This record gives sequence, structure tokens and C-alpha cells, in this order.
Amino acid sequence: MLTPELARQLAQISHELHRQVGVLLDRSGAVVQVVVGDAKGLMLPQLRRERGVKGRLKGLRLIHTHLDTPSLTRDDLTDLALLRLDAVAALLVAPDGLPDSIQMAHLLPHTEDGRNWAFIDAPHVSQLQLDFAALMSSLEEELARAGRDRDGGGRERAILIGVTGRNKEAAEDSMTELAELARTAGLEVAETIIQHRPRLDPRFLMGKGKLSELVVQALQLNADLLIFDAELSPSQVRSITDFTELKVIDRTQLILDIFAQRARSREGKLQVEMAQVKYLLPRLVGRGDALSRLMGGIGGRGPGESKLEIDRRRLRERLHRLQQDLGKVREERRERRQPRRRQRLPILSIIGYTNAGKSTLFNALTHAAVPAEDKLFATLDPTSRRLRFPREREVIITDTVGFIRDLPKNLVEAFKATLEELEDADLLIHVVDLSNPRFMEQMAAVEDILYSLNLQDKPVLKVFNKKDLVSPQLARLQCRIHRGVAVAATEEKTLPPLIARLEERVEELWAERSRGPEAAKVTSKK
Repeated sequence: MLTPELARQLAQISHELHRQVGVLLDRSGAVVQVVVGDAKGLMLPQLRRERGVKGRLKGLRLIHTHLDTPSLTRDDLTDLALLRLDAVAALLVAPDGLPDSIQMAHLLPHTEDGRNWAFIDAPHVSQLQLDFAALMSSLEEELARAGRDRDGGGRERAILIGVTGRNKEAAEDSMTELAELARTAGLEVAETIIQHRPRLDPRFLMGKGKLSELVVQALQLNADLLIFDAELSPSQVRSITDFTELKVIDRTQLILDIFAQRARSREGKLQVEMAQVKYLLPRLVGRGDALSRLMGGIGGRGPGESKLEIDRRRLRERLHRLQQDLGKVREERRERRQPRRRQRLPILSIIGYTNAGKSTLFNALTHAAVPAEDKLFATLDPTSRRLRFPREREVIITDTVGFIRDLPKNLVEAFKATLEELEDADLLIHVVDLSNPRFMEQMAAVEDILYSLNLQDKPVLKVFNKKDLVSPQLARLQCRIHRGVAVAATEEKTLPPLIARLEERVEELWAERSRGPEAAKVTSKK
């Protein structure tokens, strides 16, 4: 761990200066850095990151003196966790300036009795009998084995974090949805953590102590990504990233990543990129004058346009071009909708919470082949088909993008070209996943989004899907309360009542249209 000569030198220097003195040693025993603090503690400098990769320790151990107590402090253990040091040791300096007792700590490959580290004590430094190289070799082997055991098949492993003041049940429901989002994005969920705090930390969202434990858990679980179930401010992302040296994203960024993976059409890709640019623009960070380029000439001396400013300008230019391109897309959509208006065909739009079964129902009604998966946001691009009712009435039915609680504002703005399809709809078919225990909250979230889009006055028919997975009493009760229809979209035999109700509503809408706009307004309010 350390030689008697080094222990004596550290103790003598610390005694003369009446300050804590520390050294960072590498695996070969060479002194990498010397740190001098004050009588109570010392501040470690920024460490190199060559070995700071997933599943590995830094390859450095910290040995420093204590003038009053031999016990390691909370700050020492925090440094051990955050910096992923091999070990940290406190060497007590005796009143005569000679080394005395020593206490050492190292991380554990698994949490034991709620602790992430183990202590080794010796009444005198000369009695510390330890094969340090063998200990570190064994520890890294254990960490590597744990990483292989928890390997997500090449997928990134993430720790999901919820920091909330809400009740326990609401927080757990929100984290369940975040886990579904993570799996949809192709991530392996390593751990889910909920911390209840009456007041959120403005800098780290959660306490420093809990954040330090997270770093150790990430090392033990072979995870290198933290996902927060909240929208983090740019400063919070920077603070947490600097503190943990892990990749940090929030719920909004995760949803944007899913949309980026799912976008197939040119329009979808433009909309997702626009949302990403809007999200990224306030989160660009720079390093001040270090990245400036100098401009010569009278009135032009000193720092010129910084790299950060150049990046921001380019993003603004890209955002402007995207807005222009999406403006053209809207015009093209309006032109494509003109033939529908001329034919005066009723338009039905399927809406609902993501993964409620909208695309499955659309395929069942129209015999289309829209991709339908048991994942969130499986469909991004709207699809329209003609549907002929038994009474020879033709309508156009459209499958749209799914909604979700706290849908990012940038995403709503970017997808306005797609959501405009809902403005032309004569009837909204609100599909509800009746088998989901949170279906009431999901219904409310969809209604809130409709309100934000000024579509709250549109006629709506609620369709309670997956009735085969719930009790008949629940399906009948919800249909009676909301005047809806219960179906199992995967079973064609359950669809005739829905088709009959749709035909009935379309006939009503057609009659209203014949009577004029005033009659339509009255019926819509009903």
C-alpha cells in the first residue's frame, strides 16, 4: 500500500506545515501527484481519464495525512466513489511527527449491508500487512465478472432516477413509464431509483450523498448512463455530468431519441431534427476565451467569435432552414387534403396514448399493413386509408402519432405539420388501453394535449381496447360512463359494434353538415 519511507516523509512534512499532505500513486507505486491542503482537508485536482472507462477503476490510490483523527471522512469516501480510485487511506500523524495508525477503504464489487466500500485498519502503519496489487487485481476481476453477468447484449445499460415530492404511487407509475421508454430506445435498465425530497436541489436535483452512491452503483452494475424522470435544465445536466463523469440525459431527450430512431419519412426526420435542435440550442456549453479566434485590425482586437457562438449560429441557421422545409411540408399536406374536401368525405382520426393499440385497430379496420409493435411510439408518420361502411358510406380514416404524459413542447411544435391532420378531422377516435392500470391518467393526458392544440371541441368517440384482458364488468362500466365502445383490436369478431357506432356517428355528422355550421356547433357542444 505504501512504504515505511513514504509514510515517514508524509508525516514529517505534514507535521512541519501543520497541513494535510497527500499523494496519488499509480499501480506501480510511482508518485503521480502531490497535494497540499489545510489542517482540515485537501482538494484533489482534475484527474486524467485514460482508465476512467466503464467497469474499470482509475488505477490510482490516494494516501493523505490526518492531524487529529485516523478515521476517513465522508469527503474521503465521496472522492473514492466519484473518482473511482483504487483506494483511499488516512495516515494519522503522531505529536512527534512520526506516522501512527492508518485506515484504508476500497470499493466493493457488490453492495454489502447497504455499504459500497470496505475498511481495513491497522494500529500502526508498519502493521498494515496487505498485498495491494493482488487486492486490486481481484477487485477488477470481480467488477469485470459482474459486468459480464449484467451485460445487456451489447446494449447501453442505464440507471433510471426519479426525484419527486409526489406520492409514492404516482412516482412509481411515472418510473414504470420511464422504464418502458428506455426499453423502447434499446437500453438495458440496470436499476430504478426513486428519491423523495420535499425540495429539489437546484443544482443536482438530488443530494450529493445519493449522487455519490449512484456513481458506485453505476460501476457495480456496469452502467454508464443516468436517465432522470424530469426535464433537467442545461446547468443541471452540466453539474451532474461533471460530478459523476457519467452520461446524463432527461426524459425529454430520451423521447427525442426514440422519435429519431422511429422516423422513416423525410417529413418525420425533419420534424424530429427540428425538435432536437430546439432542445440542444440552450444546452450548448463552451470554454470561454480558450476557443476564441483572434481578429486583427483597429477595433477588432481581442477575442473574436468563439467556438460556442459559431456553433450556436450554425444551429440557428439550421433551425431556420428546417422551419422553411416544414413550412413547405405543411403546404404540400394542405394541397393533398384539397381533394378530400372537394369529395366531402368525412375524416376520422385515430388518437390515443402511445402503445394503446391505435395502429392495430387501424389495420383491423382498413386491412392496411402499418407497423404495429408492443412498443411506445411505434408509429410516427400518419397514414390514411378509405373505409367503406356496410351502408355504402365511405370515409377516410387516419392513424396518427401517439401521445404521452408531459409530451415535450418542442416535439409538439415540431409535429404541428402532422398534428394539423387532426384539425380537419370530423371525428376523433380516442383509443384507450383498458388493460393498463393507469388508463384513467392516460385518458386525461390525451385530453390535456387536445386542449393545448385547441381541439377540445372536436367530437370524440372513446374506444376501449384490449377488453379481452380485463373483466367484462370494467369494460361495460367505462363504456357506460364515457358512451364508448369496447373492442379487442386483435379479434375481428369484436369490431362490428364499433363499425356500427362509427357509421351512426358519421350519419349524424353528415346530417349536421347538411343543416349548416350552426347546427354542427350545437351538436359538438353536446
